[in-house]
Amino acid sequence: MSPVNPFDDAATARVVVDDSGTLREWNEGARRLLGHPAAEVVGRPAAGLLADGTDGPRPGPGDERWNGTLALRHRDGHTVSVWVLAHRRPSPDGAPGTWLAVSPLDRGPERPEDPLVAAALTQSPCATMIFDDRLRLRGVNDVMARLLGLPADLVRGLRPTDLGSKPQNTELERRLRQVLDTGRTYDMHTHLKATGESRAHAWHARIAPLSDPGGQVRGACVSAHDFTEQHLSRERLHLVNEASVRIGTTLDVTRTAQELADVCVPTLADFVSVDLLDAQEHGGEPAAVPAPPVGLRRAAHQSVNPGCPEAVAEPGRLDVYPAGSPQAECLVAGRAIVAEVPSGDLERWREWDPVRVQRVEEYGIHSTMSVPLQARGTTLGVAVFTRFRRPYPFTDDDRLLAEEVTARAAVCIDNARRYSRERESTLTLQRSLLPRWLPPTAAVEAASRYLPAARSGVGGDWFDVIPLSGMRVAMVVGDVVGHGIQASATMGRLRTAVRTLADIDLTPDELLTHLDDLVVRLSEESGDDGTGEVGATCLYAVYDPVSRRCSLARAGHPAPVLVPPEGPPRQIDLPSGPPLGVGGLPFESAELELREGSVLSFYTDGLVESRERDADAGQTLLREALVPSTDSLDTLCDRVLHALLPSGGAADDVALLLARTRGLPAGQVATWDIPNDPSLVAPVRKQVVEQLSVWSLLEASFTAELVVSELVTNAIRYGSPPIRLRLIHDRATLICEVSDTSHTAPHLRRAKTWDEGGRGLLLVAQLTQRWGSRHTTEGKTIWAELGLLDEE
Repeated sequence: MSPVNPFDDAATARVVVDDSGTLREWNEGARRLLGHPAAEVVGRPAAGLLADGTDGPRPGPGDERWNGTLALRHRDGHTVSVWVLAHRRPSPDGAPGTWLAVSPLDRGPERPEDPLVAAALTQSPCATMIFDDRLRLRGVNDVMARLLGLPADLVRGLRPTDLGSKPQNTELERRLRQVLDTGRTYDMHTHLKATGESRAHAWHARIAPLSDPGGQVRGACVSAHDFTEQHLSRERLHLVNEASVRIGTTLDVTRTAQELADVCVPTLADFVSVDLLDAQEHGGEPAAVPAPPVGLRRAAHQSVNPGCPEAVAEPGRLDVYPAGSPQAECLVAGRAIVAEVPSGDLERWREWDPVRVQRVEEYGIHSTMSVPLQARGTTLGVAVFTRFRRPYPFTDDDRLLAEEVTARAAVCIDNARRYSRERESTLTLQRSLLPRWLPPTAAVEAASRYLPAARSGVGGDWFDVIPLSGMRVAMVVGDVVGHGIQASATMGRLRTAVRTLADIDLTPDELLTHLDDLVVRLSEESGDDGTGEVGATCLYAVYDPVSRRCSLARAGHPAPVLVPPEGPPRQIDLPSGPPLGVGGLPFESAELELREGSVLSFYTDGLVESRERDADAGQTLLREALVPSTDSLDTLCDRVLHALLPSGGAADDVALLLARTRGLPAGQVATWDIPNDPSLVAPVRKQVVEQLSVWSLLEASFTAELVVSELVTNAIRYGSPPIRLRLIHDRATLICEVSDTSHTAPHLRRAKTWDEGGRGLLLVAQLTQRWGSRHTTEGKTIWAELGLLDEE
């Protein structure tokens, strides 16, 4: 059997009247009541149905519902006294609404019952109403009648949608039909304001089927319970849970403050602002109890209105709050301060901030709650909760909830603040330990980048370019395990050690062996104070622009990528070696010849490894980003970082060092084999002067003669043949090198007045910019560098 259209149900008189008072719809029940067929009254004024032409009572301008008794004129002329319930029905398309007026014709039979049972049903504290299988109301008890605001004996026979036009009425009618069809109980939750109430309540309505002795469903009982307190408790618990999950997801102060505002809107307030004490005014630390006037910097805000139009300060702005303001008072008192506009609590803002008063009036703000942000005995700022859309002020329960949520947020903000401070200190230390600039060398053109980790903190990545004797250059990149100040400090010690070891011209594998011993000792020292073991990786390379050969060794570090002038980039095949700190294991060097213009790419694993991809995929991206290698090194650095790192920053520290090799032309190098005869030193000096004349360096010939004479004489006297002299000329430097096969290192000493010798090396040290010796596989080399005047 198809359901009957509720409007056409003849058991209830129903008419529709528009705002002009014209009848628009008329059902069969209305014809039964007054005798007029629809064709005679639809389109005519409804006032024509009133007896004696009187206007009678009618809804007021702001009423949404009206009920009362009207004297209506029957078609045959007699007067009918009718109780009418009318309520406004909004139009779904925005057109003017209409009024639905109903009057029940069939209220059902009145059956005598046990007086005690009747009294219990009627006077039960649980709001109850009974519907039959045609969804007509058969009865309500006193509590439900008071909630409806309608006479209990007059509403019998009406459907839920006859009682009102709210969405809840339509939902109730739909659920009633579901219960009647299925015979199963249904629990319905809604939030609405009952007649005569100042605020909406949360309601739980249980719709249960009513069956006859044969089990046939004949109706349904609706029992409504006000569970506002339980609902609010559930909301508060949900908010606390949300706060614990959503606040503090990052160690960023501003983000954490924004998360606090986001969580509390709209659950607790219509607008929330978070202002933090300006740490710069207190030497970098917030004051324990700030004294007004208080400077607060807006960190975040959120509103139910898009764009937060009610905000008087943009994020980052510093405002000063005078004594007596809710913000200052809550910070001094250390507890929440609730202020209400109707009570005049915010009246003093008219003098302090007219703009704020204008926003209060414009948006109808009626209540604010200022809650201090406190953690670990430190006051961090204040969160202000504002209501204007919710019509009721903050309660004590709201205050307790706000204090609990802000307390959680304050701990997260303090953690973020402490982390930011430590990160800034660590980053400052890290940058102070890294080279501020790369020294210009004749061997390579170099460029570098260092990026701290975006989330895990500053680590111990480092790089360096170290000029060596003979125009050579050392390049190093390393990575200390861990993050924080300890890792940065360890990095500084290792970088210093590498520079010291590089000065004595150790081969790459020997240098890493000494560095490994140092890391083992650092691990033993750190174990005493509980900071844990020290570990690191390192790659060390030495490039000679004269021979154009590069010697490399690595300790657990990624192998560099070589980009030849012509040809695809490739990863250098280099023995990996154990990480530093393992101890006792050997390192191996590899040597390769590089064409001029080759680019060497040194990097730490944070560049190529990430959660989104493995190291092999990162290596592929790196090789693709290094093509073409003819671009400037700064451009190549930027392109590599853009290609391999996400926009939000890397998860680990990243150090990148690019070096483009140069070759020294053969015409800038002169080499002589020296006879092991002191009497032949003079001809050698003459050859040196002739070579300096070819190089147009005669202004340096006197000093060069003296230095060559002393170094060659020492090699003949104390060294072992064969002896070789080499001059290397750069734009601003002249290098003299004397090599022999003896491994005995020279020593600088101060000769006494009566000593016949011992002044040679002292003279060399005085005449040159720097001098030194280095061991080779064949013996040793004594070198000295002379500074040349700039031709410009």
